[in-house]
Amino acid sequence: MKASQSFLATLKEAPSDAEVVSHKLMVRAGLIRKLSAGIYNYLPLGLKVIRKVENIIREEMNRAGAIELLMPMIQPAELWQETGRWEKMGPELLRIKDRHERDFLIQPTSEEVITDLARNEIKSYKQLPINFYQIQTKFRDERRPRFGIMRGREFSMKDAYSFDRDVEGLKKSYQIMFDAYTKIFQRMGLKFRAVTADNGAIGGSGSQEFHVIADTGEDAIVYCPSSDYAANLEAAVSLPLLGSRAAAQQSMQKVVTPTQTNCLEVANFLNIPIETTVKSLLFAVDQEKGPAKLFMLLLRGDHDLNEVKASKVPGMAESRFATEAEIKQACNAPAGYLGPVGIAPDVKVVADHTVANMSDFVCGANLAGHHLTGVNWGRDLPEPLVMDLRNAVIGDPSPDGKGVVDICRGIEVGHVFQLGTRYSEAMGCTYLDQQGKSQPMVMGCYGIGVTRLLGAAIEQGHDERGIIWPISMAPFEVVICPMNYDKSEQVKAAADQLHEQLIAAGIDVILDDRGERPGAMFADWELIGAPFRVVIGERGLVDAQVEFKGRTDAESQNISITEIKDKVIAAVNSAKQLVS
Repeated sequence: MKASQSFLATLKEAPSDAEVVSHKLMVRAGLIRKLSAGIYNYLPLGLKVIRKVENIIREEMNRAGAIELLMPMIQPAELWQETGRWEKMGPELLRIKDRHERDFLIQPTSEEVITDLARNEIKSYKQLPINFYQIQTKFRDERRPRFGIMRGREFSMKDAYSFDRDVEGLKKSYQIMFDAYTKIFQRMGLKFRAVTADNGAIGGSGSQEFHVIADTGEDAIVYCPSSDYAANLEAAVSLPLLGSRAAAQQSMQKVVTPTQTNCLEVANFLNIPIETTVKSLLFAVDQEKGPAKLFMLLLRGDHDLNEVKASKVPGMAESRFATEAEIKQACNAPAGYLGPVGIAPDVKVVADHTVANMSDFVCGANLAGHHLTGVNWGRDLPEPLVMDLRNAVIGDPSPDGKGVVDICRGIEVGHVFQLGTRYSEAMGCTYLDQQGKSQPMVMGCYGIGVTRLLGAAIEQGHDERGIIWPISMAPFEVVICPMNYDKSEQVKAAADQLHEQLIAAGIDVILDDRGERPGAMFADWELIGAPFRVVIGERGLVDAQVEFKGRTDAESQNISITEIKDKVIAAVNSAKQLVS
């Protein structure tokens, strides 16, 4: 292809609302243009990258035995009402009405539609297992779209759904998809990790996320450098930091802390380690009748609450922070001085594993301006319900017992779920087994954020000059930059010949025939991120040489004009082998 036949729309400056590197570079490189908040046009170069991503995904999904289909973007509300998600999903679900005032939605995902298809088309165990997938536009009405396509409202996703006879079959289908995902991200040349994750709104019994490792990632990944353990922070197991509870050494005392309302302030004021303090958080769960049910969650003073783990406390799935009135009812003290000693008997006390093993600890006294020291379980207050409540921190023991954990940042680009019968039972999606008995199909679902992958790859690969694409994702593998293409017949002939030779060899090459000045031309292609560049000029042709340079090379090489074709082909093939 020649640049004059394409559409290059590079910019020197990024828009003022671009917050992250990928957003800035995608706009500047002419990959996207904003239409509305979280909604983008994909310009030709951006679409070219998307198609390359889709091709890799499609090849690996087909190789794994999945069958491609296409489901509508617009879905009837009735299906989502069957599973209860029409009511449960928040404002991210964009609901619409047709001219007959019937309720529809723009799909954020397709569990209901594929389950409806399966219950109508699959009747016998002989038709199972089966796995359907699509690459389709999705819409989620994000409250605050940001980070360009990384947190947009409209996006492209590959979603797949497996149907099996039983749980053992599901496990096999799940592993096949996990392995396919691993191969997909390897072929894309991305540094990634698969991590244990929370199931969230999808439901099911188990799931794993695939994260592209990037310092700007939204998600924290807890991993063990000396083992294979990895989990999203939301799902990472936090072991107790005390192996057992020591015997009490102090008597409980009430001490004055006149203005100290958090654990760090209290520790500094009393000149004690913060690790001896306990923070108390009061939550409320509204009831259909009567007052809200109250829960007090306890964490060590230097630890943070993991809200996903808190939601798994029995009875706390739909909780909120307690109001001032509820705090007064339970503790008769202002926030900042709350503690588990002497609270109302109907408040459920839940302690993190580490807190449950603490002795002689410090907590709020339920009295303004006061805290308690020397507090001990069993003697001064009843034993609590004990659960994992906190976020993991660097240096925690790894849950697999093989070292300590570290934390890095990642961008979620894929998620695989073992759904089980969550949707098939709700929607009556059954098959007849070998005994002629009706059984619910056992489902899995598997998603990849197609357009998000572009942003994630750029967050992982860029420098001050622009994008550094893995070769499998780059809009072009090679750019030919001729000097004075429109003025020198010798340069034009050499450039055209190499262009034709590389096309014939199957290289994805573009010839920049725009007649731009060298500096502007080089800047454009470094911004766009072409992995390899060939510069052809009259001065070099005098010695029958051209310049060859990789995107991340410090210096260019002078290559004979007779050898440049083979040099380019070898370089491209070598780069592809590294990610295959």
